[in-house]
Amino acid sequence: MLYALAAASGVLLTLSFPKFGHPAFAWIALTPLLVAVTRGRRAFFLGLTTGLVYFTGTLYWITRVMAVYGGLQGWVAVLVNAALIAYLALFPAFFAAIVRRLRTAIGDRALVAAPFVWVASELGRTHLFTGFPWVLLGYSQVTVLPIAQFASVFGVYGVSALVASVSAAAAAIVVHRTRDGRAYARIVAPVAVVLLTIAIWGARRASRAEWTHDGDPVRIGLVQGNVEQGEKTDASRAAAIFEDHLRLTRQAIGAGAEFVLWSESSLPFWFDEDPASAAVVRALARQARVPILVGSDEVEWRVDGTRRVPDKMYNSAFLVRSDGATAGVYRKMHLVPFGEYVPLRNLLFFAAPLVEAIGTGFVAGQDPTVLPVDVHGVHRLSVAICYEVVYPALVRRFVLGGSELLTTITNDAWFGRTSAPYQHFAQASMRAIEEGRYLVRAANTGISGIVDPYGRVLARSAIYQPAVIVGEARYPRTSTFYARHGDVLAYASAVATAVLLLASMRRVQ
Repeated sequence: MLYALAAASGVLLTLSFPKFGHPAFAWIALTPLLVAVTRGRRAFFLGLTTGLVYFTGTLYWITRVMAVYGGLQGWVAVLVNAALIAYLALFPAFFAAIVRRLRTAIGDRALVAAPFVWVASELGRTHLFTGFPWVLLGYSQVTVLPIAQFASVFGVYGVSALVASVSAAAAAIVVHRTRDGRAYARIVAPVAVVLLTIAIWGARRASRAEWTHDGDPVRIGLVQGNVEQGEKTDASRAAAIFEDHLRLTRQAIGAGAEFVLWSESSLPFWFDEDPASAAVVRALARQARVPILVGSDEVEWRVDGTRRVPDKMYNSAFLVRSDGATAGVYRKMHLVPFGEYVPLRNLLFFAAPLVEAIGTGFVAGQDPTVLPVDVHGVHRLSVAICYEVVYPALVRRFVLGGSELLTTITNDAWFGRTSAPYQHFAQASMRAIEEGRYLVRAANTGISGIVDPYGRVLARSAIYQPAVIVGEARYPRTSTFYARHGDVLAYASAVATAVLLLASMRRVQ
């Protein structure tokens, strides 16, 4: 029975996220696990069960990526994905074990601390071993705008804490089973007051939408080339892919775009290594007086005897100014494990075909470079490439560095028609609320779109079709509490969890 409750939490967590889920499930997702933890002693394994179901249901698509594009046999791809899921499941396991330990020390009052322990576990998942902060609980509410506004104060972790608090209150009601209405009121009232206050404030904030009138406007053009992953390395398709991007760019410019974005690795050549093709892009920018952001691999060379050989490979974004010159280059800092590099290569010997498919892998960039764009004066923008956009602290570094516009370029062709493109877009949208900036996203196969500083999706494309999106964004000059102060709630939760855990150990002794 207890493991069934733990598995139920895993199912509810899975159903909290797109494309199959609904935000409502998130509010009670942790309740079955918390009830099980208060009734049983194997809390770690109960949490592990929740985690295994949770991450299997939300990250199932990784197996496809490794089998189709990594060259792994199906069973090996399943094994590698299972290892990742098992690792991630450790965080809900430790969450459950800590809550159980606190309950042993202080009784059912430990449920009050559960939201903070959960946030501490999410913070750990974000940072340990380079991190994998996919489908954090708070992301489930990005489309519930009154609640999502709380991210402008405490980030996605703040929303996670809020959602988890409702699960904890529901668990406390189940555990107490009292007929005393006042006891229920003591449990429900504080959470209800906080939730209602935040919802009213958030609804008012989103409806006023003051920052949608702040800063210079700019017409953004997003080019979605819709190139299948298998076609990107097909030399016979290179010319057609390039021509399609030029055609879609001219279409965007014709519709009034003042700044055009192509997706990650959009070019079928290396931008700095094919002067003739790069010259075409530069000429288009110069003739239209429109800057163009293009994603391309970038190579640094070294001399080996009498030959030049590739030394380092970067996943980069080049910003071409309206006069055709290069305004700057951003190199991706957070690489995708098992996609752009293989961690623990020697240990994961069974993933040899994946290592061979990736080759030597990419090298991470070192600087959160902010690029100048010359539209309506000189403004500064940031580029998060693909997976980077799920790291709140990195995007915050861009804003602290002066970014007035968040851009993200990605190639989600790897994911096929799974849940991943929808999860990815939702997580990117949360960055706009956190930072109080417009976010514009160009995705090779979708979802491309424009999101305002309150999380409203102003335009978006469907997946797996060529598309051009032209819409207005702005360069706001204001900033949110979160942009100024960062993950203070998350780190406070981690400290509080450590203090409570130490205190509980002394009390039990």
